[in-house]
Amino acid sequence: MDTNLIMQLREMTGAGILDAKKALEETGGDIGKAADELRKKGIAKAASKSERATNEGRVHSYIHGNGRVGTLVEVLCETDFVARTEQFQQFVHDIAMQVAASNPLYVSPNQVPAEVIEKEREIAIAEIGAGKSAEIMDKIIAGKIEKYYSEVCLLRQPFIKDEDQTIEEYLKATIAKLGENIQIRRFCRFSLGE
Repeated sequence: MDTNLIMQLREMTGAGILDAKKALEETGGDIGKAADELRKKGIAKAASKSERATNEGRVHSYIHGNGRVGTLVEVLCETDFVARTEQFQQFVHDIAMQVAASNPLYVSPNQVPAEVIEKEREIAIAEIGAGKSAEIMDKIIAGKIEKYYSEVCLLRQPFIKDEDQTIEEYLKATIAKLGENIQIRRFCRFSLGE
């Protein structure tokens, strides 16, 4: 296997040498497919770490637009060692920038109050109108609720630095790279005059 290809894949994904080599061998040297395979494995690793306690981390502030928008985020990890790494700190900074740019209201869908979801459901029903079967109505409403989540929930939003990836996928990739559970606990956003 070409070492330049292995190094290129490592740069793209942050994977170890052996993992990168194995992924390239499995995909016949196709770097795109190898990156996808490593991403899938990273998501599986991240899921297995999700139950671990997170008692360390960082609180980070970000000011944008000549002081017109500011954010404060709290991101947790398992150890102070990881909290001090450049990768973790870059992740936390990226999350603060995301909050400034996208103005989410919640971290994840499970934080959205039931009455808000019910109101969105009523709005969807009014938009659709009558004449559709119950099954089709349910699918349309579910789609509109998912769209709402992607607008107001940080984890469901497209990452501002890579629109093909959601914040949740970026979080899972970071968990896989750093080998620890990471949680975006909370955030607040301030905008001048609001």
